[in-house]
Amino acid sequence: MSNSEYYLYSGGLKGAEEAFGQCAEKNGINEINFSFDGHKCARNKNITLLNDDELKKGNISMEIVSARMGRRYSQADKIRRVFQLIFHMVNKGYQVVAIGWIQPDKTVKGGTGWGVELAKFFNRPVHVFDQNVNKWYAWENNEWIEDVPVISHKTFCGTGTRNLSDSGKKAIEDLFTRSF
Repeated sequence: MSNSEYYLYSGGLKGAEEAFGQCAEKNGINEINFSFDGHKCARNKNITLLNDDELKKGNISMEIVSARMGRRYSQADKIRRVFQLIFHMVNKGYQVVAIGWIQPDKTVKGGTGWGVELAKFFNRPVHVFDQNVNKWYAWENNEWIEDVPVISHKTFCGTGTRNLSDSGKKAIEDLFTRSF
């Protein structure tokens, strides 16, 4: 398959998503960044601006999110729009690749964690680069196992922390080198 047949779905935010987009551009991969009014993207390429009706397609009860993630969200209305956006990224990109921190309860820290939980729920292949230990992990049989991913599906979601470390950035670059 030619690189031009692959699609990266992301949010274009500063940090991991910006690095995914830069690598996609460098490798001739199509890049689609979802956003909504008032959402600030670091990548201004191929923005798909979602309106309220489109965002609502990714709506879910904050009680369900809190239960699944094992935490409470104080600004539910603000974070809800972000979670709705993440739904669109994961829904479009079959394989999910994320950069962040795996927590002791097996969730991933922050908004990135919701994308990972959706991937688990949708039974999608999901990999996380844990910046605490600088290793890749795959979700298999309800466990995180050490694994080195390649992008093996023509649609994939690249997401992660805004606080991207040098090792996280290198992990993304190495992922694209292995894959393309």
